[in-house]
Amino acid sequence: MLTISETRRRYAAGETTPTALLESLHQEIIARDPAIGAYLSHDLDSALAEARACDLSLPLGGVPIGIKDNIAVYHQPATCGSRYLEHFVAPYDATVIRKLRAAGAIPFGRLNQDEFAMGSSTENSALGKTCNPHDPTRIPGGSSGGSAAAVAAKLAIATLGSDTGGSIRQPASHCGVVGLKPSYGRVSRYGLVAFASSLDQIGPITHCVDDAALLLQAMAGHDPADSTSLNAPVPNFLTEINAGVRGKKLGIPKEYFGEGIDPEVRSLVEKAIAALAAQGAEIVDISLPHTSYAVATYYVIATAEASSNLSRFDGVRYGKRASQVADVLDLYQKSREQGFGAEVKRRIILGTYVLSSGYYDAYYSRAQKVRALIRQDFQNAFSQVDAILSPVSPAPARKIGAAVTDPLLDYLSDIYTIAANLAGICAISVPCGNVTSEEHTQLPVGLQILGPPLAEASLLQIAKAAESATLA
Repeated sequence: MLTISETRRRYAAGETTPTALLESLHQEIIARDPAIGAYLSHDLDSALAEARACDLSLPLGGVPIGIKDNIAVYHQPATCGSRYLEHFVAPYDATVIRKLRAAGAIPFGRLNQDEFAMGSSTENSALGKTCNPHDPTRIPGGSSGGSAAAVAAKLAIATLGSDTGGSIRQPASHCGVVGLKPSYGRVSRYGLVAFASSLDQIGPITHCVDDAALLLQAMAGHDPADSTSLNAPVPNFLTEINAGVRGKKLGIPKEYFGEGIDPEVRSLVEKAIAALAAQGAEIVDISLPHTSYAVATYYVIATAEASSNLSRFDGVRYGKRASQVADVLDLYQKSREQGFGAEVKRRIILGTYVLSSGYYDAYYSRAQKVRALIRQDFQNAFSQVDAILSPVSPAPARKIGAAVTDPLLDYLSDIYTIAANLAGICAISVPCGNVTSEEHTQLPVGLQILGPPLAEASLLQIAKAAESATLA
């Protein structure tokens, strides 16, 4: 496992160089990734050019970072896992890419995802499936499945993903790596292809909590190009990361440990909670009473925003353009019919319906009111505790193809993650053990830690303590 810190140490010791490391990663991707499918593409020549000119004195000097394929990197593909953008090349750097470059990092590789980030398994990519490195018959999670699988397979030192309803944390849990969703507004969304603009957030997927803190440090901060970016001070996330959990109050929501959770998943999460208690944390029972409404609320708001955001894909300005059309309306219809996959079409239809005349008040307006109640649940909880602990997913990674005829199976798998996006809070997944499948493979399980808005420094402290307990 080559972490960012270990990579930097090897550079400093003269044990390797950024160009040598990139050449090695390239060879590993060529040899092993065809069986996993984490990468859609990687441009070695561009990365080597950056590596030759990199400044090793910078915080991320010479460290290659894999990028989910919905985050713009200048002159690199940005397909979003869709036939619609199969040949699209980004004309600029996203703000997070610009900031990573300023810290010395080298963007390297485009990582597979569910089409337009709509999915929980990476099976919805139109450009190929991604397998879980721990068991290739199972999903890696989604929508940032390629990002998580690349780290878990040691085909990337660290990666970026995006999280709209758990799309960083859930694949991190399924693949046994660390996945951080920052608070809404902590990290700029400029250059992220929008799915649901009030929910989307970019974050890191890494081998360890320290690496997640390093990447967040580089990416966080106000961006005038993003109107939702918060103009809030960015603390040093590493200063107190080893401070431990003694004296911290950690809440256990009863709604996250009820029916539907796999008994082995529950046992591993409870062991992780006990380990934090043994380190001095105070465990407090709490309630998030509107949890049962979160899935329905999310799938009204997210699909409504997706319907609006994806209206820009019309066959005229960029992306897929159908041929042999009768008129402009026919161009719109055929381009979207040919370019979008089944899940994207499903969500556009749902979103258009809930926004339509006669249904707006019954669905979208009501969902926004319930969202306010969910946010209030978290505000009430954080008046009592410093953070909340829960599973990331009700079960380990399922078999590939198990939800083909039942999309609701995947929708419900996000029950523990989507509320954090609705509330705009920060959250992280940290590995807490493995369950053994019927085929005797080891399937990772993640502990989810939820913190108040802009409380990433405290969240990372708790995550580091949980990680230390698991590794002990």
